[in-house]
Amino acid sequence: MTPAAARGALEGVRVAEFGAGAALAYCGKLFADLGAHVVKVEPPGGDPGRREPPLVDIGDGLLESGVFAWRNTNKKSVIAAAEDADRLREIAGASDVLLDARPGAGADPGPTGHGALRAAFPALVIVAISWFGEDGPYRDFVGSDTVVRALAGVLGTVGPEERPLFLAEHQAGFPAALAGFTAALSALIGGGPRGRRFEISLQEANVPLVDYQMSVAASFPEADRRWGLNRFFPVFPVGIYPCREGWLGVTAFSPDQWRHFCAMLGLEAEAERPEYQILSDRFLRAQALEALFAPRLLQRTAHEWFEETQRRRLPIVVVPDMAELLTEPVHRSRGAFGEVRLGAARFQAPVLPQRLTATPPLAVGRAPLAGEHDGTWRAPPASVRLEPGPGADAGLPLAGVRIVDLAMGWAGTLATRQLADLGAEVIKVEGRAYPDWWRGSDYSEAANAVHQHELALNFNFLNRNKTGITLDLTRPQGADLLRRLVRTADAVVENYACGVLAKLGLDYARLVKEKPDLVMVSMPAFGATTPWAEVRAYGSTLEHGSGLPSITGRPDDPPIMNHIAYGDPIGGLNACPAVLAGVLHQRRTGEGQFIDLSQVECLFPLVAPWIIEQSISGSVAPRQGNRHPWLVPHGCFRCAGEDAWVVVAVTGDEAWPALARTVGRPDLAAEPSLASVEGRRGREDELEAAIEAWTVGRSPDEAMAALQARGVAAGAVRGLRETMETEPQLTARGFWQRIDRPFLGPHLQASPVFREEGRPYAIRTPAPTLGQSTREVLGRLLGLTAEELNRLEAACIIGEAPIPMSERAPRSAALLREAAKAPAAQLGG
Repeated sequence: MTPAAARGALEGVRVAEFGAGAALAYCGKLFADLGAHVVKVEPPGGDPGRREPPLVDIGDGLLESGVFAWRNTNKKSVIAAAEDADRLREIAGASDVLLDARPGAGADPGPTGHGALRAAFPALVIVAISWFGEDGPYRDFVGSDTVVRALAGVLGTVGPEERPLFLAEHQAGFPAALAGFTAALSALIGGGPRGRRFEISLQEANVPLVDYQMSVAASFPEADRRWGLNRFFPVFPVGIYPCREGWLGVTAFSPDQWRHFCAMLGLEAEAERPEYQILSDRFLRAQALEALFAPRLLQRTAHEWFEETQRRRLPIVVVPDMAELLTEPVHRSRGAFGEVRLGAARFQAPVLPQRLTATPPLAVGRAPLAGEHDGTWRAPPASVRLEPGPGADAGLPLAGVRIVDLAMGWAGTLATRQLADLGAEVIKVEGRAYPDWWRGSDYSEAANAVHQHELALNFNFLNRNKTGITLDLTRPQGADLLRRLVRTADAVVENYACGVLAKLGLDYARLVKEKPDLVMVSMPAFGATTPWAEVRAYGSTLEHGSGLPSITGRPDDPPIMNHIAYGDPIGGLNACPAVLAGVLHQRRTGEGQFIDLSQVECLFPLVAPWIIEQSISGSVAPRQGNRHPWLVPHGCFRCAGEDAWVVVAVTGDEAWPALARTVGRPDLAAEPSLASVEGRRGREDELEAAIEAWTVGRSPDEAMAALQARGVAAGAVRGLRETMETEPQLTARGFWQRIDRPFLGPHLQASPVFREEGRPYAIRTPAPTLGQSTREVLGRLLGLTAEELNRLEAACIIGEAPIPMSERAPRSAALLREAAKAPAAQLGG
């Protein structure tokens, strides 16, 4: 199919959406806002999400959810009861993709179960989304946003030492939505007459958020605990500090950044003190160091400091509140926010961050009223199904797709890992003089002799299933080989600092001349064409700039970080489907394009409810700590044992009496005044005390089991190592795979989050050793002879060993340090 003048990358794709929930709705939004025809099926009375605050007046005094409207822009709405099998089958049969969050639909033997739908419509791609997956001990558990994050190991290291502290809602669904979208696009690209069925567990989809923390905790138990607000072992300084006006998000932990930060504050002598030279030593002296520099930050406004830090090229930014974020000229000029319409309501909300420049996402748009399209939901009958690719017989959906991976660190490499997990040939390009910074930073002769650059777990987690080559891109021969390699590829992914690839003659403008249909994704922190294009940023910087910290915590807290580097995994999870949307459009039309993925905009959907609230009412409600805007009670409760906690959420009024009876308070269950959210809200302190009086005498797993047995959402707060080693659901589902790798040996890795036909995808190969496949790849794809390869190795353009620091050419080292978003440092290195 080759549609003319496509409105969006996914024009012509037909999607059905059955069920409810934030993950399902956002997955459908990704399709709809990129041009697909999405039919949302709602139950009589409308989707329950229409009643979630903040509410907007849609006309005639009727109130509906602004967040629901944003998640459902550009969709069609149809009302159909679960029993209306003929209607559901008609909608599914008219679709290319079914997104399904109905509980038990996978095993349902009836006419709308997945078995019957696949038999009737064999080309249909199905994505089943659930809290915990379709088997295992938690299969029938009641879930919530915080419960799945607790059981994925995401929450235990966040907050003050005395208790975990986290956002209560609007977080866990996004990784699952992006995973479902990625899986479906991969199936459409893979093509063929038979569809695929994927299973996405929200618990499993959230585990990639803590890849790095788990890799550190495997060696350093200090990483598997809370150290206080805005403290994450072993990085320092990373935090949020008050200024004369506003708040400043500080990240300055590499040696050069530490010296420049101290110099900016007139603390040059402190920068050189021996006890402050090692990152972890600074972390353990954080309180004393903050006593030195925090008062000096009060001398200027946050915006004045931001101007100074940009002159010094430090990853330090203003931490905005929602009013500042929504009115920031840089974001407004880029079109990061657009208008959502629902009935008579109008308000601002984030636009999708997948900024495909030739086929951009819609600038938000109109959400449907319930049942608005009951008689007009059908799309044109044309299908987008492609013929099987050249490697489709390999069994993985992206077999035959080739990606050139120029990414380093976390965000870009997570995107390409997912592509590799789905079967793409991902060729990771590193330099011998400057390999991926997640390999480490010590390239002394002694470190090279023991292959220290092959031992980092974080690098190995992020680069499995890839092929690795080396090329010195700072030299003409290396850059020319890269250009020739791109001619053979479908897409390129890169996260170099702005302007570096242009200096090397390897930016999109140059590479598209080599391959006119090239899809290329760049991942600048704040967009490639804004005044902040050259702002340096880590994942922590991105969270600081996103506004998330301003709505996290208790009323009197400073702005609170949710993660050591939230922007990195969230950026990677958004980049992967951006690549696939571009490749699908490329396969259908022969057109390539540049994709400008601003990583800070990737975080805006996680802040969307508060952006919407700000737009609607001109302010946001005070922060509530671990409490929830509509689930009451909701919180994190102490259990028996050291640092032992359970998250509990009353997900509906019917769950309240069950909770009260389980904790031994039938008197509270019987009180009529507590039957509603409003009644319970007025007595939250009392109810939370009653819950904790019961949980404190039980282990987290005992409390969780007792509450879940009564239909109450509850989840033990897992530690990082506990999640990897003993978490029952993940273990029962075979989520952790043991693989072996040269130099590192056997170790555990998380399965890909895309599960097909009830099984996780296997990890086929460990991360490549440096330059492992250079000769094979350059010979197979470029036709280089052994003699040519020998000459390249003799010239140090290729090879399998890092060049010691003492032998590196000054120009190459300087340029490649400039190339890294995180110069000369790995996060936590």
